[in-house]
Amino acid sequence: MGSLRSSKTEFRDYLRRHRAARATGTTSTDQDAPARDPARRRRYLRAYRRYLRPYLGRLAVVFLLALISAALSLVTPLVTRYIIDTVLTLPGTPAAEKLRRLLVVCSLNLILLLLSQGVDTVRTHMMSVLNSQVIARLRQKLLERFLRLPLSDLYEFKSGGIVSRLSQDVDKVTGMVQTAVITPGVAGMRVVLTLSLLVFLSWRLALVAGMLIPPIVAINFIWIRKVKPIYRAMADARAEIDARITETFGGIRVVRAFRRERKEERDYAVANHTNIRRNLLAERLQLVVTSAWGLVVPATTLAIVGFGGYLVIHGRATVGDIVAFQMYALMLLGPVSAIVSSFSGTQQAVAALERVFDVLERAEDKPDAPGALETPRPIRELRFDHVSFEYRPGLPVLREVDLTVPAGSTIALVGPSGGGKTTLTDLVARFHDPTAGAVLVNGIDLRKLRLASYRQRLAVVPQEVFLFDGTVADNIAYGRRSASRDAIASAARKANAHEFIQRLPEGYDTVIGERGVKLSGGQRQRLSIARAILADPEILIMDEATSNLDTESEQLIQASLANLLGTRTTFVIAHRLSTITHADIIVVLNHGRVEQMGTHVQLMSVDGLYRRMVERQQQLSAFAGPSEGWL
Repeated sequence: MGSLRSSKTEFRDYLRRHRAARATGTTSTDQDAPARDPARRRRYLRAYRRYLRPYLGRLAVVFLLALISAALSLVTPLVTRYIIDTVLTLPGTPAAEKLRRLLVVCSLNLILLLLSQGVDTVRTHMMSVLNSQVIARLRQKLLERFLRLPLSDLYEFKSGGIVSRLSQDVDKVTGMVQTAVITPGVAGMRVVLTLSLLVFLSWRLALVAGMLIPPIVAINFIWIRKVKPIYRAMADARAEIDARITETFGGIRVVRAFRRERKEERDYAVANHTNIRRNLLAERLQLVVTSAWGLVVPATTLAIVGFGGYLVIHGRATVGDIVAFQMYALMLLGPVSAIVSSFSGTQQAVAALERVFDVLERAEDKPDAPGALETPRPIRELRFDHVSFEYRPGLPVLREVDLTVPAGSTIALVGPSGGGKTTLTDLVARFHDPTAGAVLVNGIDLRKLRLASYRQRLAVVPQEVFLFDGTVADNIAYGRRSASRDAIASAARKANAHEFIQRLPEGYDTVIGERGVKLSGGQRQRLSIARAILADPEILIMDEATSNLDTESEQLIQASLANLLGTRTTFVIAHRLSTITHADIIVVLNHGRVEQMGTHVQLMSVDGLYRRMVERQQQLSAFAGPSEGWL
């Protein structure tokens, strides 16, 4: 049963965890992030610097342009001070002369402002182009590594972990130079220049303006410590809610079959309302921060005006000094806030960098050995030489398998579930390598062959069909993209799929939806078989490939495949034993060992596991009609 806890209870639990995390300094909620390791972090940072090396020249130009833009923006307060003290209030100057000077100074200042804006526009555009290039390259490298990771590594990632690394994490890593270097660097220079100008104008007023910095730093750190973790928790919760929604609609038939609509509605409501409560908490804290800003800035302004007025009365400052000070004091707000905020942004970027480079540093799945050979043509023989395999140390799935498979033969793998049938075909496809022994191709260890050249000679028809969201033709031609429409149609005919494809709204150009949801199970299976036929492999692996077909379609496909199987080496995992009586070799696997081997006639002539399985299925078939078997 689903939880009956309310969103209020969930939120109270969250508050307790949040406060405990703040007390211990462990505010991160990212469970996919690698463990904190300073040495590894330094290694990742060095790798990132090497990655950025081709872009260092353009990054230096961007930084220089940012400094020029910042310096030009600091001229306006000085111009304003000059206008007030020299142009407007200077006694004895005719009005016409004042107007002329005012127009000249304002025009020059406008030119500087336009120049500053132009420089900043160029900088922004250069940074956008640079970010786009870095993102594209890093995302491509990350995808390439994901596609080549060992299956065991891929299984480690939580649902959505791959997508989040390719999208959010890459974006954060790419913005790391801006967040960690350019933004604080330029902001720091602006703070130094602004304070220098304040001291130049009046060191007394500079002390008053400097009082603005500590409160700004404190307020921003309050924001980082209190509000940012809540927003991260909201993002994590939103991702979980979205993942649950995706899962719910992916299994909508199960949800409806077990009448769980109300349960899913309640779970969604509780999670959503809990997140709303988090959002309200963040807004309350934001209100406190905003109120503090609302007090600090006017108070500082009042202090500058009051103390500045005192200095003006005693002849130690001018009205223009006060106005310029006001402007510079406000100019301090942005840079100081940017420096403090960059600390938080940099921490998030470094965490994302660890997640990205943790993947990039992982070894590829079965890289070609030095001097790897091309797969020989033709493949005359596959041989298992004392092959054992373990997913986990000490728990063997295959034990001392010896098997010779001549080219063009059909090998049926049967036996109880967990016997090692799929594992054996995974070794043939080289999804895994043996823990002991070797799989030999024409006497050559499969590990000594180039993996790409070997996989070009291989095709797999799985029991759980996976089709892509595209057209029928695209899915059939997935393993041979250059195939003509005639070749695609020929493969479909051999798989008994052409007729139903012709009845689809747009024939071979019909979009079948994600995972082929617009097709029946049998139709999807026939497209999968057509895909394998079109690839024209020398080695074909069929994992109960006809299990989702009705009897008539299965018989037609078996007849169509009969001629094809004679030209290629075929491994068939069979649960319905009546479908593999024609196999050249039937291998009975039990607890990872080859218990029996031979033809159907040979195995039926002896009292063994195979004959008992056949007799059991025949009894079930006679009792309950056609059955797909009990294994």
